[in-house]
Amino acid sequence: MTIFERIIAREIPADIVFENEDAIAFRDLNPQAPIHVLVVPKKVIPRVGEAAARDQAMLGAVLLAAGETARKLGVCSTDAGFRLVINHGRDAGETVPHLHVHLLAGRSLKWPPG
Repeated sequence: MTIFERIIAREIPADIVFENEDAIAFRDLNPQAPIHVLVVPKKVIPRVGEAAARDQAMLGAVLLAAGETARKLGVCSTDAGFRLVINHGRDAGETVPHLHVHLLAGRSLKWPPG
């Protein structure tokens, strides 16, 4: 089981900010912005590049959960804004083999990212 599966199963604690039947969102333990939340599908998909056509609805559900989380956190506006990041593989910074979306907000985010 990945750490995310253990959080979903409530085996280890997390600061959960959103949850529905498809996804869970919780604060990152090593935040890279004032608001840094991970949005994780409850169905295990190791990484986005391994998703299949049968995962289409779940992928959409994760993005909808990210939007709902941003609204709940008060960063879903044109002025405030937020960034969504999905890492695939070690070179991209992936550390947990369970698809997840980083929701970053609370400061001006530069482009391109490092």
